[in-house]
Amino acid sequence: MKMKEIMSQEQLTRTLKRMTHEIIERYVNLDDVILLGIMNKGYPISKIIEQNLKDFAGISVPTYPLDIRAYRDDLEENIEKINQGFDAKDKTVILVDDVLYTGRTVRAALDAINFHGRPKKISLAILIDRGHRELPIRADFIGKNIPTSLDEKVVVDIDKKSVTID
Repeated sequence: MKMKEIMSQEQLTRTLKRMTHEIIERYVNLDDVILLGIMNKGYPISKIIEQNLKDFAGISVPTYPLDIRAYRDDLEENIEKINQGFDAKDKTVILVDDVLYTGRTVRAALDAINFHGRPKKISLAILIDRGHRELPIRADFIGKNIPTSLDEKVVVDIDKKSVTID
C-alpha cells in the first residue's frame, strides 16, 4: 500500500500553532501547568508546544517525557515503575501524544501520571484523532480528526514534519 500524505509540513506547523493558541485560551494562568509528552512520538510534539508557548505567550512551561511501558496492559514483560522526575501533585497536566486510536495508550499514561501525584486536572492534546475507541477517552485539544479504516496506520514523522496514512 502506498503512503498518502494527509498533513504537509506547513499544515503540521499551522496545526501545532493553533493547538497552542487553544491551550493559551483555555488556561489563562499557565503557572501550574506541566506538559507531559508520551514517549516516543508525543514528547517531540510537546517540545514544539512548549516552544510555541514561549513564543506566543512568553511563558516557560515545564515539559517532560512520559514513559508508560510499566503501565501498559498489553505487554507481558514486567517493567518496574520508576520516578520519572516530575511531580504531578496539584498540577494541571497537559498530556500530549501523536495519534489517538483505541485509548489504551492514554489509559496507561493516566496511570503513570497518578503514580507521580494526584493532579488538579489532566487535559489531552492529540495531533491526530483517528477514531475507533475501545475506551471512553476523548481529547481536549485535537489537531485534526482523520477517520481511518481499522487496517490503515497513521504515521507522524516530526523529523520530516509530515503525517501520512499507510
